[in-house]
Amino acid sequence: MDPKRLRERRKAKGLTQDQLAKKVNTKKTTISNYETGYSTPSNEMLSDLADVLETTTDFLLGRTKIPESEHRLAEEFSDPDLQIAFREASDFSEEAKQQAIDFIKYLKEKEKKRNKTN
Repeated sequence: MDPKRLRERRKAKGLTQDQLAKKVNTKKTTISNYETGYSTPSNEMLSDLADVLETTTDFLLGRTKIPESEHRLAEEFSDPDLQIAFREASDFSEEAKQQAIDFIKYLKEKEKKRNKTN
């Protein structure tokens, strides 16, 4: 398992180590050990972590760069251009990802205001 990916995904979901530990029925120290690479989760625990973090075991194992399953992306983003943009953004630095998120939030607010005036 890729410890960095576990930590990044946990943070992206807004969870503390303690909160994640409770959701997968383990201890905070166990999650900490996974995130530092000191220990590796069992296959069952890896699956539980992926479920709670809404990702795939392949992502946590470092086998794919996309944190969401292809099937899930297809459901959420039926527009092919959005799918391509999302895939390309997965390689962004953390700063660039945050800028992209901020820009999307800006556009969403702009759309809300536009819809109120119509």
